Amino acid sequence: PGTNMTERFDCHYCKESLFGKKYILREDSPYCMKCYENLYSNTCEECKKPIGADCKDLSYKDRHWHETCFHCFQCKNSLVDKPFAAKEEHLLCTDCYSNEYSSKCNECKKTIMPGTRKMEYKGNSWHETCFICYRCQQPIGTKSFIPKDNQNFCVPCYEKQFAMQCVQCKKAITTGGVTYREQPWHKECFVCTGCKKQLSGQRFTSRDEFAYCLSCFCNLYAKKCAGCTNPISGLGGTKYISFEERQWHNDCFNCKKCSLSLVGRGFLTERDDILCPECGKDI
Repeated sequence: PGTNMTERFDCHYCKESLFGKKYILREDSPYCMKCYENLYSNTCEECKKPIGADCKDLSYKDRHWHETCFHCFQCKNSLVDKPFAAKEEHLLCTDCYSNEYSSKCNECKKTIMPGTRKMEYKGNSWHETCFICYRCQQPIGTKSFIPKDNQNFCVPCYEKQFAMQCVQCKKAITTGGVTYREQPWHKECFVCTGCKKQLSGQRFTSRDEFAYCLSCFCNLYAKKCAGCTNPISGLGGTKYISFEERQWHNDCFNCKKCSLSLVGRGFLTERDDILCPECGKDI
């Protein structure tokens, strides 16, 4: 018996003969062009038709286009081999994207191109190289800065130009200073001459240009009560009684023997003591 040399050569899917036709091999199986396109072609995002085997298939993020359909959504110019940007499913050439979505630099007024580093502050944008200190003209970058009169200053320049200097430590006051005798102080530098506690927000008084908390001032300068020996501050309207270079708190001006208050009354003295007329009549 003769051997049949003509083995059939059919499309793997529709089984039609492929003799004399174009076909495509996929995983060692032949397919006619029609079946291959129906089974395996990607659909073009633009025209929604299959991208045939004889066409170039351009893809971006799992989406596909015919070469002729791969163009800018806005100006329709081809994006083949050109840079582009994607915005809300649409592809745009860099010019259209810049016009539509990029910000303008607040300094040089030129477009800040997509993908370039920029600085943003209070709704304004700058090229990174345009965001500079008004005084030293150096880029601020990620360093701290202080805005003043629509200009931006790096902190050292701001301190040199605007900040007041503390009378005590001679360094700049950038936040929360204290004014005393019309001169500026850091809060932490404005302290009691005696105990060195901060005086801002506290009651204090001064003597010979030096500031003191009430406690230190009383201990140093206040008259001492002849009765209890504690200071008589005289501050806040404290009443006291004075007699022959001695002073008493009102509450301490009492008869030594019977403790009767002698405020507004006659009294007698016996050496350092004061006595009511009744206790003193035996003297």
